[in-house]
Amino acid sequence: MQYYLFDLDGTLVDPGIGITSGVLYALKHFGLEVEDRRQLYPFIGPPLLDSFMEFFDMSETQAHQAIGYYREYYGTTGLFENTVYPGIETVLDKLKAQGKILALATSKPEAFAERILTHYHLTDYFDYIGGATFDGIRSDKLDVIRYVLQALGNPTSDQVVMVGDRKFDVLAGNQLGLTTVGALYGYGSQAELQAAKADYIIAQPTGLLQVFPQ
Repeated sequence: MQYYLFDLDGTLVDPGIGITSGVLYALKHFGLEVEDRRQLYPFIGPPLLDSFMEFFDMSETQAHQAIGYYREYYGTTGLFENTVYPGIETVLDKLKAQGKILALATSKPEAFAERILTHYHLTDYFDYIGGATFDGIRSDKLDVIRYVLQALGNPTSDQVVMVGDRKFDVLAGNQLGLTTVGALYGYGSQAELQAAKADYIIAQPTGLLQVFPQ
């Protein structure tokens, strides 16, 4: 495999505090409270618009308003409430040393993703950083991956790996004929990743090096 596409949240970094704090901030503007922030973990991965509408029965207009509040918090504070998963830098180091081409494919807005990678000194590992747009035109994981692959020159699918922790990563990768790796250390369960038909499931980041040894 020559091309490795990585999801961001739940794959490279643990965004639990930042994302849930942003959601809590948004919900307060609607008079809503959540006692246990772990109830908001399903927000990690899919587009925010879908999540606000699904989990809090918001209209599309309300969900867009909630996203605006969320970004007020996330753009100034939540971005920096991440933790890089242990072993990620080792994996990225080794893949780059092997001459692999690495890219980010995230449903998070691209501008936010760039700031996160810069803050945690991960930018230099990546040949391309691809994400969603603020206007929602590109937000679905399938669209993001297509966008990234196009930026990489549309490599053949048998040379591309998609690594992510949620079913959205696996389903989109499978639809495009990529080899998919489910990151069990993130926010998806074994059952979720298996149901999505991940080709491989790894319990820790360094497991990727065992799946594709050199």
